Amino acid sequence: MRSNTADRGPGRTAGWRVHVTFPEHTVEKIGGTSMSRIHELVDTLFIGGRRGGDLYHRIFVVSAFGGITDLLLEHKKSGTPGVYALFANDDDDHGWLSALSRVAEAMNAAHHAVLSDAGDLALADDFVRDRIEGARSCLFDLQRLCSYGHFRLSSHMMVVRELLSGLGEAHSAFVTSLLLQRAGVNARFVDLSGWRDEDEYTLEQRIAAALRDVDLARELPIVTGYAQCAEGLMREYDRGYSEVTFSNIAAWTGAAQAIIHKEFHLSSADPRLVGADAVRKLGHTNYDVADQLANMGMEAIHPNAAKILRQSDIPLRVTNAFDPGDPGTLIDDKPANTPAVEIVTGLNVVALELFEQDMVGVKGYDATTLEVLKRHNVRIVSKTSNANTITHYVEASLKTVRRVISDLEAIYPSAHLSARAVSIVSAIGSDLSGLRVLSRGLVALETADIEVIAAHQTPRNVDAQFAVSREAADRAVAVLHEALIGAAGHGSLEKAA
Repeated sequence: MRSNTADRGPGRTAGWRVHVTFPEHTVEKIGGTSMSRIHELVDTLFIGGRRGGDLYHRIFVVSAFGGITDLLLEHKKSGTPGVYALFANDDDDHGWLSALSRVAEAMNAAHHAVLSDAGDLALADDFVRDRIEGARSCLFDLQRLCSYGHFRLSSHMMVVRELLSGLGEAHSAFVTSLLLQRAGVNARFVDLSGWRDEDEYTLEQRIAAALRDVDLARELPIVTGYAQCAEGLMREYDRGYSEVTFSNIAAWTGAAQAIIHKEFHLSSADPRLVGADAVRKLGHTNYDVADQLANMGMEAIHPNAAKILRQSDIPLRVTNAFDPGDPGTLIDDKPANTPAVEIVTGLNVVALELFEQDMVGVKGYDATTLEVLKRHNVRIVSKTSNANTITHYVEASLKTVRRVISDLEAIYPSAHLSARAVSIVSAIGSDLSGLRVLSRGLVALETADIEVIAAHQTPRNVDAQFAVSREAADRAVAVLHEALIGAAGHGSLEKAA
């Protein structure tokens, strides 16, 4: 048994504290793609062979149904504007109003695809109508308010983004609770989105207020992945907020394990690049590897969420939601049994190079470059330097990098700056010591006639990175996977299901 104590939210009696004791349990998260197949998971992940009390002692944190958050905000990959983006740049009402109507249509289509009972469908339809009409009224009122000179729409846009984000998770959590209740499970809809809530809470207080009276022995909480709080999750984590909510719930409740259910296994490479027969499920790895994967855009979990679990000494399990009999991959702080390359992955980046003959022995070039990159919100993936050159490998568009170059040229007029679109292919493992990953990788790539633009490995021995042309990136992943993991594999890896 674990106990937790948390302050009650503002507006409550000063000094009042809630003391909650939870039985051993897990906190589990389902991503948006898997949520769109939620009806398939009722008979496997949620129920399966479980009966009676075995159905409980779990907390589920859910994302919005697939595609809904893209419609509410903007498309994550293409950038196609959703309600938020259209409202932010609105010259008239028609753009964002039409987009909000499309959200309502998509939400209705999503729950009509998984619910069959007429009463449940009516409840879900009413839920969508209430939330969409409420959001529409709120945005109209905000526009009217900002038509006066004393108020600026730009200062409220982050709140608008938070409001819209919460709609998707609230809908999916509500629908999932209806679906499970109809299947005989005592599911409980737990809404952290702060809808029509006049109190202001910190994230911890929001979680405490929502979960303090939940009986995990007889209730299955279905919790929204978005949580409205004073800190503002979108401001800090943008669309990584659901995993941060998930990890905070796990930490606050003292979960025995945190579990993320994805639509695939965490494997040694993309099976489309190396072949389904060659790819291997990791089985076990550590949080260092999870951090490296996040850096390479292949998130097992958001790095801030991983930090919370790591500091709380809670292991993370990543499973395939549609392969319930497989234990998936366990991530904890235990060292590797034997040194091994566990995964090979690639990421498209831009190599931003600053060459300055006068740099030798002069301080400030690196700090200034970092300041400019931060100002343009450019994420650094990797960095190398020598006596007169600093190269940052950044995840950004060439257009954004050109703005960075313009600023740096104004500061260092005699410097030569250049940008080149490349890919970084990284070989990652909990412990790479003694494996000669860098040299073996270079030999393999040279044998395959793949030019290596740059390569390096840090003393921590958790990854080795190879910069190659974007055209050669996919082939480089396959070549390195074969050379460093190969058909024989390593004892720490398992054949992917």
